Amino acid sequence: MNQEKLMKRRMIRALILFATTFLALLVFIALYIDETRRVQETYHRQYRTNLQKVSEDIQSYVNADGDLDLRYTRIVSDMSAANAFAFLMDIPERQKQTVNEITTCLMKYPEQMREKLKELDTAVNDINADLDKGYDEADEIVGSVNKKGH
Repeated sequence: MNQEKLMKRRMIRALILFATTFLALLVFIALYIDETRRVQETYHRQYRTNLQKVSEDIQSYVNADGDLDLRYTRIVSDMSAANAFAFLMDIPERQKQTVNEITTCLMKYPEQMREKLKELDTAVNDINADLDKGYDEADEIVGSVNKKGH
């Protein structure tokens, strides 16, 4: 009889311990999901900020008289930062690829891309406004670059 009471107590303790541990696990999972959402929001905010800077840099380049190389370098730098945040974000792979290709074209083909900055500005502004046509416009820009020549 005593042995049965001892076994029941141990079983009750084990069930309470299991329930407590399971509840703690659920709390940690919920906290992880919440923190992941917050991090994604931060990445998205930084992505948009960098795209806005790209647009401002393009306007500065188009309206400037001197030191165009520095202004172009700023465009490349801000687009590279946007590309890094796009890689970290939970967005479709097609959009990540488009941003990466624009960044690559800006770096590898500056002579050709300098002629396409107004179109790129339109595309970047559309992307920043959450319009899918911005990615399509960016794809058209990438497609129009002669990748065999500089």
